[in-house]
Amino acid sequence: MIVGYGSVSAVHAEALRSLPDADVVGVCDVDPERRDAAQRELAVPTASTVEDAIRWFAPDVVHVTTPHHEHEGVILTALAVGCDVLTEKPISSDLSSADRIVAAAENAQGRNGRSPRVGVCFQNRYNLSAQAMKETVDSRRFGAPLGAVATVAWHRPPEYYTSKPWRGAWSTSGGGLLINQAIHTVDLLQWIMGPVVEVRGRVGTDALGDVIEVEDTAALTLVHESGIRSVLMATNAAPTNLPVTMDIAMEHGNMRSGTELLITGDGAPDQVIKERLPSDRAKVYWGASHGELIKDFYGGFGSGKPFWIDPGEALHALRIVKAAYDGAGGFPHRAARDLDLDNPYLR
Repeated sequence: MIVGYGSVSAVHAEALRSLPDADVVGVCDVDPERRDAAQRELAVPTASTVEDAIRWFAPDVVHVTTPHHEHEGVILTALAVGCDVLTEKPISSDLSSADRIVAAAENAQGRNGRSPRVGVCFQNRYNLSAQAMKETVDSRRFGAPLGAVATVAWHRPPEYYTSKPWRGAWSTSGGGLLINQAIHTVDLLQWIMGPVVEVRGRVGTDALGDVIEVEDTAALTLVHESGIRSVLMATNAAPTNLPVTMDIAMEHGNMRSGTELLITGDGAPDQVIKERLPSDRAKVYWGASHGELIKDFYGGFGSGKPFWIDPGEALHALRIVKAAYDGAGGFPHRAARDLDLDNPYLR
C-alpha cells in the first residue's frame, strides 16, 4: 500500500509492478483529486486515512511517500499493527520525531513472531558508482582516503514550491535543499568516507527568498571520525539539473563520479563504471536505483531480518543536515556560521 500519491509515489508504483510477488493493494491520500488519479492510473481502491486504508486493504507493507512532517504518524500507525514499512527520506522532518521512529522500529512486534522490516529510501547507495566507491575506499587498494568533494547543482523554479507549499516551509519540510535534495549526497559522504563528527558551513536562501523560507544553497565541510574532511557544495539555483558529482582522493589514486565513475590509481589501469539510466530520461540526474532498493527490501520480506538502511542508519544523514541548520530553530540566513553536532538543540 502507498500512502501519499505524489511525484515520488510513481517511482514506487513502477518498482512494485516489476516485482513478480508484489501488488499495490491500495493508495491512501487526503486529497480527493490524488485519490481519483490513483484509481485511474493504478486501478486500485483508495482511502483518505491511514487507519481506514490499513483496515480495508490489509497491506503487508506500507510505502510512505508523504510530506516529511507526516512520516512519523504514518510509520507509527503501520508499525502498531505489524506492517513492514518503507519510507522515503528523510526519516522525518525533525530529530525528535526521528528518534521516536527509531525507537518504535526497534520495539515493534510484527506478525507471526517476526519483527517488522523498516527501511528508508537512500537509494543512491545502490548506484553502481557508489557501490564501487565504497568498496574501493574500504579495501584500501589505493591507500587510505584523503578526503572528498561533492556537488549538487540542481534547478528548482518557484513553481516547484508554490505547487506544494510544504516544500518551502520549516514546519512541514524541516528544511530546504539539504533535507530534500542534497541529503542523498550527505548520506553517501558519511557512508563512504566514515562517520561525521563535526559540521561547519553556510546555508542561505540566495535565489528564492521571495518564495520560500528554507535554504536553496549550502556549502558544508564535514569532519569525519578519521580526521579527514569532505566538502559539499549544493544549490537549487542552477540553470538546469546537472549530474551529482563526487571526487575522492586517496593516497595512491582518485575517483570521480558523475554520469559514470572513473577510478585511477598507481599501478592499475583506469576503470570506468557506467551508471544505470532511469526509464524517465528527463530525470536522469535522479539516478535509477529506487527500483534496486525496493527489490532488495522485498527480497527480505518475511525473514524477520532488519533492512540494512533502517531508521537508525538513516538518522546519521538527518543529524548532519540538522547540524547545518544550527538546530536552534533559527536560520543562519546568508551568514557564515560554525556548526557542531554537539549542539544540545540537535539531540
